[in-house]
Amino acid sequence: MLTRKQHELIRYIQAKLEETGVSPSFEEMKEALDLKSKSGVHRLISALEERGFIRRLPNRARALEVLKQPEDVSSKAPLRATGTVVELKRPEPARAAPANDVIEIPLHGRIAAGVPIEAMETASMLPVPAALLGAGEHYALEVSGDSMIEAGILDGDYALIRRTDSARDGEIVVALVRGEEATLKYLRRENGRVRLDPANAAYEPQIYDPREVVVQGKLAGLLRRYH
Repeated sequence: MLTRKQHELIRYIQAKLEETGVSPSFEEMKEALDLKSKSGVHRLISALEERGFIRRLPNRARALEVLKQPEDVSSKAPLRATGTVVELKRPEPARAAPANDVIEIPLHGRIAAGVPIEAMETASMLPVPAALLGAGEHYALEVSGDSMIEAGILDGDYALIRRTDSARDGEIVVALVRGEEATLKYLRRENGRVRLDPANAAYEPQIYDPREVVVQGKLAGLLRRYH
């Protein structure tokens, strides 16, 4: 069952696709739904995508496709909550977006001790070249410190993170340690333990019981600004 805001958003996206052939921007969706920030739009889109109502076309920011919707949701129908869905005729393909198109993802702040990712929600959004992001839900974190410099990740960089709760050995992940500290490290498993490896010879690996470590995403890309 969809929430009222999810109903409103999917109805608005479908109407814009029928009218222009192009899905609305985050700013247009924010204004249409009277939301305070674009991060609210991002969460609604992610929820609809997870439930199979829409999908994001790869490598293009303004490219959403409606796959199905509650049968009572049309451009003229009143809003009513229902769990019944019907397949829709798919709209004409969206016009190709420019190669330098960008997408905005939530910027949760700097990775710092004592701040779980869920507590870092802010109204900030970071514009990112769409080509840097693949499928899935993403967020950004500003890197603090030099523990990953040998992997080319510098203090002040923006780590682009694909949200996931699993990762393979050797991948760079955002790990929440003991429910308190979020850190960006290589993930390794050995002898029934979890090892978080820095990419800096000046730092020692951190070894934990598996129950003490929760993966909250893995590195998908890196954005650096030169001043």
